[in-house]
Amino acid sequence: MVPWGVSDPSPIARLRPKKAFGQNFLVNEGAISTIVAAALAAPAPRLLEIGPGPGVLTERLLADGRPLWAVDLDPEACGLLTDRFGNQAHFHLLQGDAVRIPLPPGEPWSVIGNLPYNAATPILARLLTEGLAWDRMVLMFQLEVAQKLMGVPGTKAYGPLSVLAQLCAKLTRLVKLGPGSFRPAPKVDSAVVQFEPRADAPSLLERRALLLVLHRSFAHRRKTLANNWQGTLGAEALTNVGLASALRAEVVAPAAWLEATRLLLIQHPEVFPS
Repeated sequence: MVPWGVSDPSPIARLRPKKAFGQNFLVNEGAISTIVAAALAAPAPRLLEIGPGPGVLTERLLADGRPLWAVDLDPEACGLLTDRFGNQAHFHLLQGDAVRIPLPPGEPWSVIGNLPYNAATPILARLLTEGLAWDRMVLMFQLEVAQKLMGVPGTKAYGPLSVLAQLCAKLTRLVKLGPGSFRPAPKVDSAVVQFEPRADAPSLLERRALLLVLHRSFAHRRKTLANNWQGTLGAEALTNVGLASALRAEVVAPAAWLEATRLLLIQHPEVFPS
């Protein structure tokens, strides 16, 4: 049995994990220390924790002294977090869905999250496409999702998520974790990925347009771009933006996708809903 390794396991014992919220609480001391150290090394003046659960990471993040906003959908978790940290002036709790809950505007965040597996992709898409200012993100994913984020052209893992993430950020996998690192133990491995913003990242308009182009192009992975775009753009139009119509989406590099999207915005604005 893997030891919990946390200084005070009672908060975890007090919170009942709920499958509906995708809750698997991190109990691996090494991973906890790695995540906290990476997040606090960012220069951001504020911290944003997504899915704090019983507050194992929260406790250590608050010790840094920076203002921390914690977002959790589980009312029971929010009650426990309020009991534990509600008397600390720099702790702010937001109860709601991290995919859509309004977040306070202002200075950049360092974003931390043991993301619920059933919502990790839409949460990340929001963080990358809604203009949220961040200096670093340290996020836990199901290993398969982490592999997609870091996928390279020509591989099964490569897809829309790979392209968007790699154009917006420099990605580093910090640690891989087995099921025993969590309570309850999931049926899959997990990985922590660090995101650092790229200076040449596409604009928000380009990111949203890029996602539309990517989802259309990857709609049927084994089909060519011409087949996936049939009825919208012909072979000549695709070629004019640098996408040979006989290619499959999985072989096109991220930089080429961005250039094609920029040209499509100019040459074929009708492709994009207003």
